[in-house]
Order: sequence, then structure tokens, then C-alpha cells
Amino acid sequence: MLAVVSADGFQPVGRGRGLVRTKLKDVENGNVFEKVFRSDQKIETAHVDRREHQYLYTDGDSYHFMDTDSFEQIQLSAEDLGEQRLWLKEGEAVTITSYEGKIIGIEPPKAVERRVIKTDPGVKGDTASGGDKPAIIEGGAKVTVPLFVGEGDVVRVDTSSGAYVERVSTK
Repeated sequence: MLAVVSADGFQPVGRGRGLVRTKLKDVENGNVFEKVFRSDQKIETAHVDRREHQYLYTDGDSYHFMDTDSFEQIQLSAEDLGEQRLWLKEGEAVTITSYEGKIIGIEPPKAVERRVIKTDPGVKGDTASGGDKPAIIEGGAKVTVPLFVGEGDVVRVDTSSGAYVERVSTK
């Protein structure tokens, strides 16, 4: 079974049909690969179960979640979560997707608000690099933020791209 990680439609120059460039993940072994489909090509859709869970806590390499409907708790490893673990915060909701009882992925909220843990101070007038600087936010994700953002500020970040959206509050 393959899961679509990302898809991007495009029309090649000088050709009649559009194409869809996809990044697919083999659910059984976790391998990710790219494949291009014709826009008129049909593929079989898998029926997956998407359920909202609340992220509870981490103990070492295990991440614990609770189904918000049945209150059943599940445990996932850091390997199962991949980079998505960087967006987790205790008490927040995530969507867990499963296929035939096997968990194939999690989706954090589209945007999260996190405190800046570490960043260099911005120097007034230092815009040679475009006015941005690297920062580490709660959870350990690395985000590029504007120079005016400092340690302790709360920023909103788009979880799909890892891009800074706005500063929510200062200290």
C-alpha cells in the first residue's frame, strides 16, 4: 500500500496532457520515492481511518497519544513519527491515519504557536542576508525568522512547510 506524501500538478511545455508529480511512501517498509502520473490515469483509492488524538507525553523514544472519542491510548516511536514529532506539544490535537489497523502517519495542526528557545540577537540594519535568521522553537524545529524576533517570543509556524508565519506575542 502506498500513501501520497505530496502531489504537484503541472503541464509540460508543448504537450497536450497534464502530469502529476507525486512523492509516495510505501506503508509496509517506509521507503519514499517519486512517481509521475498522467492526469487521466486512474488509481485505486485505499480506505483509511483518520481519527483525532491528543498528544499526551513523551518518555524516552515513545510518544503517547489518546483517542479523543474512545479515550484509548496508543504509543508510537520517534521513527514512526519522523519529522512530524518536532511539531508535537503536550495537550494539542493531531490526526492519526491508519490503514487496516496499522498507523501510517500523523498530521499536526496546519499552524502551531511555539516559543522561540534559541536565536541570535538581530542587529539593527543587518539586512545583508535578507533580514532573516535561524531560530530553534519549542519541540526542536529549526525555523527561519525575521531579525526582530527574539528568544522568548511566540511565533506561528506553518507545519506543512516549516515556514514562519507571524510573531504572536513577545515574552
